Amino acid sequence: MPRIFLLLLFISVSFAQAGPRVVDTAFKKMLSLEGEWEGKDAGGNPAKSTFKQVVSGTALIETLSPANMEEMLSLYSVDGDGIQLTHYCPTNNQPRMRAVPSADVNELDFQFIAAGNLRDPSVGHQHRLIIRFEDADHITESWTWKHDSHEMPMVFHFSRKHK
Repeated sequence: MPRIFLLLLFISVSFAQAGPRVVDTAFKKMLSLEGEWEGKDAGGNPAKSTFKQVVSGTALIETLSPANMEEMLSLYSVDGDGIQLTHYCPTNNQPRMRAVPSADVNELDFQFIAAGNLRDPSVGHQHRLIIRFEDADHITESWTWKHDSHEMPMVFHFSRKHK
């Protein structure tokens, strides 16, 4: 019985010393985006984005409002060792992407894994998102729209809106 107690104690101490996982650090950085953001796309057109923590901080909702386009919604949450994103698009498909962060959490690269309501992968859909954390008040979102084999970048540079 004492051996089992010592083994359990050793395992508990080992996990306690392991520190936070990289994905938890990355998601905490995502949660720090909460609030309103203003910026421009690559063509200089205005864009807005709002981030809001939901479900006790286990998910983050982004509402992206580019100029001359309908708003889009993205939901981010931790999924194992990565962060999953589900994007709700005006084209009525829901691409799912996943980023597995590295120790340097200044960039998250979300890659397409599947999509809801996408009858054929050649139909236009958001296929990739790279979020670059420039500093606490500036981010760049680089979206990739894919239709057939053609990819079109949509880049947004945002600054945190201070009240």
